[in-house]
Amino acid sequence: MDQQRPLPDDALNAAADVFERLRPRLFGIAYRVLGSVSEAEDVVQDVWVRWQGADRSGVLDEGAFLARITTRLAINVAQSARVRREAYVGPWLPEPVDTGVDPQVGAERGEALELAVLLVLERLNPVERAAYVLREAFDYAYDEIAGVLELSQANTRQIVSRARKRLSAERREPVDTAQHRRLLDAFVAAAREGDVAALESVLSADVVAYADGNGMRGVARLELVGPGRVARVTAFAHTFFPGAEYGVVEANGQPSLLLVQDGAAVALVSATVGPDGIDGLYWVLAPEKLRAYERSARRVTGRP
Repeated sequence: MDQQRPLPDDALNAAADVFERLRPRLFGIAYRVLGSVSEAEDVVQDVWVRWQGADRSGVLDEGAFLARITTRLAINVAQSARVRREAYVGPWLPEPVDTGVDPQVGAERGEALELAVLLVLERLNPVERAAYVLREAFDYAYDEIAGVLELSQANTRQIVSRARKRLSAERREPVDTAQHRRLLDAFVAAAREGDVAALESVLSADVVAYADGNGMRGVARLELVGPGRVARVTAFAHTFFPGAEYGVVEANGQPSLLLVQDGAAVALVSATVGPDGIDGLYWVLAPEKLRAYERSARRVTGRP
């Protein structure tokens, strides 16, 4: 059997240069489809291995070629991840990513990046999710998306249209950035002091809170609804994490609350805001997801 010849140094360097340039976009595609930093990193690493072994002499559009591989691999991982997540204990939330490193995580637009939007995307099947991400976040043409997904253009348009309608039905009209930050700052101040009344004052009447602890003791395993319950549980964090430092960081394109105890992140809270106040709180408490956020903060775009 013939053994694959090792690539000459100049060929490998050229392949690495191309991949380095495109890797932020590839990570951005995989992350939005999967909602997982660690799974997206694994997909991108697999793409790099395949890129090294590919016959690149016939590749006319390197970006399209690599995006196709990335999307197909991400869809495969998403299909198997759905089964694993059925055994998850309590609400499952996407892994947050530090967008201070790359404000749009490789996309032309910041679409499909907020934790709340990624959570809604999770309710679509992986092909629908991929079609929406390629169109709305990365502005791919319908014929390009159809080629990636091996579907007709008409079918691709229908899939994207359905996904848009699904998201618009479940998303509220966002408030401006200044209002979002003002409410988050007020929330952080009240949470830091464990002030239930002050917390209630910044929450909407139909606020919902999700806590992803994957079975951690003391973490709610069902969604909490209503300002009274949400405020009381939020205030309890003051006792649950004694001595924790409360600070505002950037996660998934939005200012978020990060709790750090003894030098380690113990919670990250993302909020959605409507005209009547904070209407959604997303508590990421699972240690492996917090480590993924910290790892994303150190993510560099050097060679793989």
